[in-house]
Amino acid sequence: MQKIKDFVATHEQQLSFGALLSGFLVDNFTLSRIDLWLDNIILFSYLLVAGFSIILINTWRRPFVERWIPYAMQFAFGGLFSGYVIFYSKSATLAGSWPFIVMLAILLLGNEFFKERYQRLIFQMSIFFVAVFSFLIFFLPVVIGEMGASIFLLSGATSLLVIWLFIKLLALLTSGATKAYQGKMKASIVGIFLAFNLLYFTNIIPPIPLSLKELDVHYAVEREGQNYIVYSEDTKWFEFYKRNTYQHIDGEPLSSFSAVFAPTRLTEQITHKWSYFDEESESWILLAQISFPITGGRDGGYRGYSVKKNVFPGQWRVDVVTERDQILGRKNFRVVAADDIPPLVAEIK
Repeated sequence: MQKIKDFVATHEQQLSFGALLSGFLVDNFTLSRIDLWLDNIILFSYLLVAGFSIILINTWRRPFVERWIPYAMQFAFGGLFSGYVIFYSKSATLAGSWPFIVMLAILLLGNEFFKERYQRLIFQMSIFFVAVFSFLIFFLPVVIGEMGASIFLLSGATSLLVIWLFIKLLALLTSGATKAYQGKMKASIVGIFLAFNLLYFTNIIPPIPLSLKELDVHYAVEREGQNYIVYSEDTKWFEFYKRNTYQHIDGEPLSSFSAVFAPTRLTEQITHKWSYFDEESESWILLAQISFPITGGRDGGYRGYSVKKNVFPGQWRVDVVTERDQILGRKNFRVVAADDIPPLVAEIK
């Protein structure tokens, strides 16, 4: 045992990073779809381990607990926040959601340096509340089969209830010894709750559990039965610089094709927004909005397309957004005048 203690004392930083890395690796090998029960059970298990670790650290003051349980807590939080980075980043575009993704990444990477802070109850409860709230934001839409502001508010209310019951349980197990910290704990939790609401209603939190699988602009898109056929310029592998440039003949339209993943049973309205960059005003001008419903369950995402007529040379973009105008993805491209459309190649989607 003494050799083990000496080894831990000498390699404490490496063990801390190992706990973080192992949680991240477990997530990458096990998490695949946000609506699979196995994936949600794994994340929920991390929450249980984190919660149980908080209880042990604050109720059972033993050398074994003080030495080893913080590593278990780090493993659990590392697994949680790496899972959140995986799922939330799939549902986000950096154009609108980078602050929230950066926050999750900081919590993931900073987890290695939180060992001393994990001994402090207020910090433990704050991180735990962030983990619970982040989980319920996508778990409740998966279970209920709906998403939107009302479901987000329900997620927030459920998170507050969970953390309130947890604080009560902790106070009971410690015979009221944690009462002195409850004021600061509540202030921290309320601050986090308000911050999450601000991020959501300013559309910075990604529209999870939706995720964009594919978005591109083509010269034409046709539907044949269950398949879509897209027509793109026939380019060589080294002509990557042509992939965001479209040769245009006056009067010819362009089409945008997207595939959006949604959990089984979930139906949502999405919109393709076509915008043109006006160089005089140096601003994007919205020229067209084409909306259609999507349904969940298909691994490759629900496929759909929009057609924009009256295209003219210049800088363009297509945004795929939800009903709340949350951006799922964005495609920037340039249209240039030409005498002929280049050779095209057909691809089945």
